[in-house]
Amino acid sequence: MTYTHSIVVSAAYEEAVQKTREALAEQGFGILSEIDVRATFETKLGAEAGQGLGDYVILGACNPQLASRALAAEPDLGALLPCNVVVRRGPDATQTTIQAIDPQTMVQLSASSAVQEVADDADTRLRAALTSLEGNPA
Repeated sequence: MTYTHSIVVSAAYEEAVQKTREALAEQGFGILSEIDVRATFETKLGAEAGQGLGDYVILGACNPQLASRALAAEPDLGALLPCNVVVRRGPDATQTTIQAIDPQTMVQLSASSAVQEVADDADTRLRAALTSLEGNPA
């Protein structure tokens, strides 16, 4: 089993990040956190490390209704939230990669049927967001 759903789009990096935010919002996800990995690498490891990575952001996406249901079923699942979505483009790349965590990874760690239902719902929504980006390249 893979742990992400991935697509590749021809959009420029900045545009792909914006379109990803919009697609997630259409599926009820807000962005709780944002980690600019390139900037962090440049600050902590030097410019060469950041440039070698390329553009790379991790968006911590959360659908409050789904998170509430998941945490009610199993409070320890908070360690796996929010759902991370990566938008990245290597230094010499001509396309941008967008990846979302596969919520089914939660199910592997829990025997709860309520967690399975939440994971199924989150999976459907994240896949729909990615599909909309594929069908409407930025």
